[in-house]
Amino acid sequence: MIEARYLDVQGALGFVEIVTADGEGTGAGTGTGEPTVVCLHTAGQSGVQWRRVSQRLADRGYRVIVPDLPGHGRSEPCPTGPVTSLIDYADWLTALLRRLGVDRPYVIGCSIGGKLTLELSLRPEFPLAGAIAMAAEAGPGRVKIAGLRRELDDVAAPARADRTYLGSLASVGRSVPPSQAHLIGLMHKREDPEISSSDLIGWGSHDVRDRIADLTCPLHLICGSDDPWINVDEVRDTAVQINELDGAPARFTELVGYGHYPMEEIPDFGAHAAEWLTALRVESAAEVIS
Repeated sequence: MIEARYLDVQGALGFVEIVTADGEGTGAGTGTGEPTVVCLHTAGQSGVQWRRVSQRLADRGYRVIVPDLPGHGRSEPCPTGPVTSLIDYADWLTALLRRLGVDRPYVIGCSIGGKLTLELSLRPEFPLAGAIAMAAEAGPGRVKIAGLRRELDDVAAPARADRTYLGSLASVGRSVPPSQAHLIGLMHKREDPEISSSDLIGWGSHDVRDRIADLTCPLHLICGSDDPWINVDEVRDTAVQINELDGAPARFTELVGYGHYPMEEIPDFGAHAAEWLTALRVESAAEVIS
C-alpha cells in the first residue's frame, strides 16, 4: 500500500511516499512495531528510483519512506534556490522525519543519497538504527566543482539530456542487460540540470572523514566494482578505520559487475536490501545489549 503526502518542510512542500504491506495502515510513526527504512535517491533524480524496491521491502515487514529532496521529483524547490550543500539536505531530511514522527529509522541511500546516509549516521541528535550507504566515499566526491559551476550557466543546452542519458549508461555495470541500462538512462533524463549540477557540487564538497568516530549505528558500505565515480579501496578502508574505533561496527560489500545505481541495476534488489537490513537489525540489537 502506498500513501503519498505533501508536507510543509522549511517553507516549501516536500513530497514523500510511505509504503507498507498491502492491507496495513500507512501511519509514518513507529508505534506499530514495524521498523522504518528511509530510501534516498541519487543526484538530480527522485524517489522513483526505488519504485521496484519499496513495496518488496514493505512486504518483508518494513515501513518504507521514500522522499523527494527539495527541487526533485514532486517536491517544491528550496525557497532559497538550488541546494549545493548536503548538510542542508540532511537538515531537511531530519525535519521531514520529525514531522512524520519517525524515530531511529534505518536509512539506505545511493550516490548523494549514500553520502546523506553517512551524514545522518553521524548525527547524535537524531540517531539511526542502522545505515546502508551505497556509492559514497567518506571524503569529497570525485568531481570538478569549477566545471559544474560553469555548467550552471548553460543548463538549457539541448544536448544536456543526451549527456545525462549517455552518462547513465557509462555508470552502470557490465552485468546489466542493455535493455535495462537503456531504461535507466531514459528515466534519468527527467532530471532538472540546474538541480543535478547543484547536487554534484554538494557531492564534491561533502567530507565526513574527521567525524567517523561519531557514528551512531551499525553501517554497511556498498559499492559496485564498475562504478566510475567511486574508489572501491577508499570505501573499504573507511570500513576498516571505523572498525578500529571503539564504537558502532561497519561492514563493506563490493558488488562485482555492477555500477553506480545498484537499486536500479540489480535484479530483485529488494531481496538483497532486506538481507542487509536484517544483518543491521542484529547488529543494532547487539549494540543496545552491550
